[in-house]
Amino acid sequence: MKTRIPQILLLNVVGLALFLSWYLPVNHGAWFPLDASIFHFFNQGLVESRAFLWLVALTNNRAFDACSLVAMGCLMLGYWLQEDSQGRRRILIIGLTMLLLAVVLNQLAQLLIPVKRESPTLFFTGINRVSELLAIPTKDASKDSFPGDHGMMLLIFSAIMLRYFGKKAFTIALIIFVVFAFPRVMIGAHWFTDIAVGSLSVALIGLPWCLMTPLSDKIIAMFDRYLPGK
Repeated sequence: MKTRIPQILLLNVVGLALFLSWYLPVNHGAWFPLDASIFHFFNQGLVESRAFLWLVALTNNRAFDACSLVAMGCLMLGYWLQEDSQGRRRILIIGLTMLLLAVVLNQLAQLLIPVKRESPTLFFTGINRVSELLAIPTKDASKDSFPGDHGMMLLIFSAIMLRYFGKKAFTIALIIFVVFAFPRVMIGAHWFTDIAVGSLSVALIGLPWCLMTPLSDKIIAMFDRYLPGK
C-alpha cells in the first residue's frame, strides 16, 4: 500500500469538520435536538411495547457484546476457511493488528478529545430506564459516553475488512456495526452523536494513517516475523 496523502488529508478534514460541527456550537447546535428526539423516541417505546423493552434489554446485556465478537469472528472465519496454512496465519495476524489499532485509537481518543459527557439516561430526568423496568443485567447508562468505544471498535473492524478483504466483506461488517452498535443508542447508554460524530470522527482521522499507508502492512509483517508457528 502506497501512502495516499491527498485521500488521507481529505478524510481527516471530513472527520475534523464533523467533530467541530458538534463540539463548537453552544449546546452542540443542531446536533442536540436530533440527539434528544432520538433518545425520547426510543425511551417512550420502552413503556409502550413489552416486546421492545425486552429486545432493548437483551441486546444491551454483556452476553450480546460477546455475540458481536462472534459475528466478527464468523465473518473472518469464512475467509480463513478458504485459505491455505500461510493464508490462515495471515488472517489471524490481521485480527491481532485490528485489536492493536482499536486499543491505540481508543486510548488516544480518550486522551486527546476534551469531552466528558454523561449518557442521556443520566442527563434527562423523568425518563424510563431498562434497569428499573426489568430485573436483568443490562447497560443503560454511562458517565463518559463520548466517543462510543463499542461503535469505534466496530468501525475499525469494518475498515480492516475493506482494506484486506474487499467491498463485500465491508458491507457485511457495516451490517454488524449497525446491529451491535445502535442498541446502545436505543437504551440510552449512548447519544446518537457518540457514535455518528465521536466514533466516526476518530475513525476518519486515525484510521487513514494506518490503512492508507504501509503502517498496517508493516505491523502485520512484524507480527509474522516474531510470532511462533510460522
